[in-house]
Amino acid sequence: MDDTRGVVSGEAWDTSPGGERWATAAVDAEGVIARWSAGAEALLGYRPAEAVGRAAGALLSADPPDSARRALAGGQPWSGRVTAHHRDGGRREVELLAFPLRTGEESTRWLLAAAAATPHPGHDEAMMRRAFTESGVPIAIYGTDLRLLHANEELCRVIGRTEDDMRARGTGFLPESRTNADVLRALRKVLSTGEAVNARTFHRASAEKRDRAWALSLAPLKDLAGRVTAIVLTGFEISEEYWAREGLALLNEAGIRIGTTLDVTRTAQELAGMPVPRFADFISVDLLDSVLRGDEPTPGPASGEVLMRRVAHCADAREAPEAATRIGEVASYPEASPPARCLATGRAVLTGPWDPDYRAWMGARAGNGRLPDLGVHSLVAAPLVARGNTLGVALFSRRTHTTTFAEDDLTLAEQLVGRAAVSIDNARRYTRERGTAETLQRSLLPRGLSPQSAVEVATRYLPADSQYGVGGDWFDVIPLSGSRVALVVGDVVGHGIHASATMGRLRTAVRTLADIDLPPDELLTHLDDVVGRLASENTDPVSDEDIGASCLYAVYDPVSRRLCAARAGHPPPALATPDGTVSLLELPGGPPLGLGDLPFESAEFEIPEGSTLVLYTDGLIEDRAHDITSSIDGLCEILTHPSPSLETTCDTVLRTLLSPRPEDDVALLVARTRALDAGQVVTWNLPAEPALVSDARDRAITQLAAWGLEELTFTTELVISELFTNAILHAEGPVQLRLIRDRALTCEVSDTSTTAPHLRRARVYDEGGRGLLLVAQLTDRWGTRQIPSGKAIWAEMALPAA
Repeated sequence: MDDTRGVVSGEAWDTSPGGERWATAAVDAEGVIARWSAGAEALLGYRPAEAVGRAAGALLSADPPDSARRALAGGQPWSGRVTAHHRDGGRREVELLAFPLRTGEESTRWLLAAAAATPHPGHDEAMMRRAFTESGVPIAIYGTDLRLLHANEELCRVIGRTEDDMRARGTGFLPESRTNADVLRALRKVLSTGEAVNARTFHRASAEKRDRAWALSLAPLKDLAGRVTAIVLTGFEISEEYWAREGLALLNEAGIRIGTTLDVTRTAQELAGMPVPRFADFISVDLLDSVLRGDEPTPGPASGEVLMRRVAHCADAREAPEAATRIGEVASYPEASPPARCLATGRAVLTGPWDPDYRAWMGARAGNGRLPDLGVHSLVAAPLVARGNTLGVALFSRRTHTTTFAEDDLTLAEQLVGRAAVSIDNARRYTRERGTAETLQRSLLPRGLSPQSAVEVATRYLPADSQYGVGGDWFDVIPLSGSRVALVVGDVVGHGIHASATMGRLRTAVRTLADIDLPPDELLTHLDDVVGRLASENTDPVSDEDIGASCLYAVYDPVSRRLCAARAGHPPPALATPDGTVSLLELPGGPPLGLGDLPFESAEFEIPEGSTLVLYTDGLIEDRAHDITSSIDGLCEILTHPSPSLETTCDTVLRTLLSPRPEDDVALLVARTRALDAGQVVTWNLPAEPALVSDARDRAITQLAAWGLEELTFTTELVISELFTNAILHAEGPVQLRLIRDRALTCEVSDTSTTAPHLRRARVYDEGGRGLLLVAQLTDRWGTRQIPSGKAIWAEMALPAA
């Protein structure tokens, strides 16, 4: 019951002219005595320590009259005679007055005033008059015209005016109150309803720095006919309780409104905007540049002159003269300035025009050494410190028309800023991790696509909004043998460095598997095994993320103009043909990678030259701004009217389908197909007869001459001799010889055997085993791949410089 101080002080009251001493006590809503005055001790003999905490009813020798019970139950004032126990065992007849003290809560507290009963006539009226005048709580009586009729001594002391002065003005609490309208409405409600009403008001004397909060109880005084003839107002100071509750509410709101994102600047803006104007008229937030970069700040307090960057500020008024530093500018704070002092000590600093350091700092900022007239009467500088790291400073200022900061405001400012500092530090840590993950992600993506002639390509990688983190999306374009090209898009489950690192490992695995020219369905089967092994190796107790991924792998052949593709839990590609037809390719829907023991299927499509293929990750079509169906429809609509530039197409797709703050990464690959004309490819189907080796060489030499590639004659003859001879010796059936002139000259021999040749080191007396070694030494690349009829062995030679 600490909030009853100021209502009943516990000290002795003045004795009346007749020698009686007024007995006063405060009783809480449960009927327990909370305060016991010296007058009460004199009347009934109980010391305060004996009375406080006892039930007030236990001091009565008999039940109170029915009128008392009705009044008390209704929360109405009551006066009458009761019999009370004395400490010496006797009984005392006392005149008792009970006043309700309402604090805005449902429960009612009571002020009791009593004196020894006397048989003198008119004593009740005199006692009531003295109780009103000498009561330790402010009491006023208003007429039905809402003008003040009477005010007791305590109200005069609180307001700081005499009763006559207040009566001349017409009101008691109201003239100095900034909630006049609330109290007036409460008075009118009592008049209209005849029921008691609670209200709240604030008052601050000229010498005080903070408003005092008062809970008001307004009760009607009625005549015998039940008409309201006056209103009695009782004030109960609740300043300590009120400001503590306001501080807790502010901190609770700060916990909800500050730190809604993992963005340092946004969090600082939330701190600057949330407490205005409830706690300050102007707030600014300055941070160290290292915090904005996501770097690890220097631990411990900052000393000396400090350089910080203004990140956010907010003012109650449209004009804020305190905002001398613009957003984004760097401000220098000298060692003696309040911001630097709070950073050096790690504690909030209360300052204002009375502080020489404040005057010197503000005068230096004004440039003339004199204190500028900003109307600021108090300022609190609070350090932003989290986990022992100094992040910056928050400045709170108040002007002359508001309450001056007090010492207890420092604690609230520190708690408020402390909560924000943790959110800012979390955002800083996330910024650092996101930057690391994004750098890793981009370093693992192809920086420059390998030259090839099968498709024209444009790509985009767009990381998610900072709140969600960098993911594991990737794309790739891999040149294959026979002028073919592999188009790849993939998406690793999750976000952050773990997802980026997994993406890099999978991209490397895809390139390795592509080098051995596996068909798309077989490649995904092997990639599924890789993901399963990575998942089994993930024993890090810190990271419990599941490892999973989706992938689309497609191989386009510009000679046959056919596309073979397979997908693992990935959305199908979109195809726009030159005639304006747009559709999604009907690929079998394979399971995501990492499930294991489930088959993948591929499908082949004939693609007209000049068609546009769009491969993408699910972040493009699963954006919050659109559902999947509308996103796919929007993509098809864009492709219906293709742009001549694939770069423009990429930009249009992202701009149209994505929200400004995407929740997931997006990898986008747009490819326009090309075809090799008939003059660039020559094919011969020959019987598997040794005598035809020379014929095959002659045909190739003639074609090289037609292409103007005579410089490659010797190497080509050797390659054809070796590859054709191997096909005759180790396979059955016809042999196909194909020459492709593209960015390189490709010599390709196909047979019906599925056994792939391999290099070996021949011994001195071996008759064979040296042919493939010579092929490997004389060509740029060579290899083998499986085809439906068997296998194909190929070798590439660089074209002569033009």
